[in-house]
Amino acid sequence: MHPILFEFELFGKQLTIYSYGFMIVVGAVLAGTYLYKQAHKHFNASFDTINSLFLLLLIAGFAGGKVFLFFEQPSYYLSNPGQLFTGRGFVFYGSLLFCIPTMLLFFRAKKLPVRPMLDIMAIVTCIVHFCGRIGCFLAGCCYGVETHGPLGVIFSDPMCLARPLDTPLHPTQLYSAGMILLILIILLLLKARKSFDGQVFLVYLMLYAIGRSIVELFRGDEIRGYIIDDIISHSQGISIIIFLIAVYFYRRWRNKYKTRST
Repeated sequence: MHPILFEFELFGKQLTIYSYGFMIVVGAVLAGTYLYKQAHKHFNASFDTINSLFLLLLIAGFAGGKVFLFFEQPSYYLSNPGQLFTGRGFVFYGSLLFCIPTMLLFFRAKKLPVRPMLDIMAIVTCIVHFCGRIGCFLAGCCYGVETHGPLGVIFSDPMCLARPLDTPLHPTQLYSAGMILLILIILLLLKARKSFDGQVFLVYLMLYAIGRSIVELFRGDEIRGYIIDDIISHSQGISIIIFLIAVYFYRRWRNKYKTRST
């Protein structure tokens, strides 16, 4: 679509601002602001504490996204290790699964309430992820299969990652962005009336797992691979596992809350 947002010259050097990176920065600023305001308001967390958390999550998210990317094409990345360290190519589930234990360890180390903070982080994740998916659309990555329906989008810029070019494709990036925005709205409504701490976070995991599994049906970048050929993709397999784990903890934490309330 528009992988390069704009280019300009600074001190004699040509600088390029890429759409994907720009949207990630926008998401990080918005999410970081929300995180600090909520954590400071409810738990008196300092700016330095939240700043340290955000930095750790950026590192964990980058590492996890790249590790899962490697396992999608291990032979390719063993032959081309430098491709792992470009700005292109992340697996969201890898980032999420690396960030969760990082958050848990950080909250315990800083004596922050774990489950209430996880509820805040669910909304933070949606904010960053929504902006990231808009960046995906602009960059052309995470594209859909060919379609000749009314929703088809044609990517023509040779620098974008969508393939094939000049062919109407399902805009799965926008499907994902819309799904994440809907989840964000649901979480914000739930936050004000949740029945137990951790509920918002677990609902996020369940809703995203369902939504991601549906969006996967329209994805066209088959390089991600399948657990069962042409039936269950890697992301769908991870979604199933995450959904089941979230359901287990949802029932467990809800039952503990009911027991304490009686």
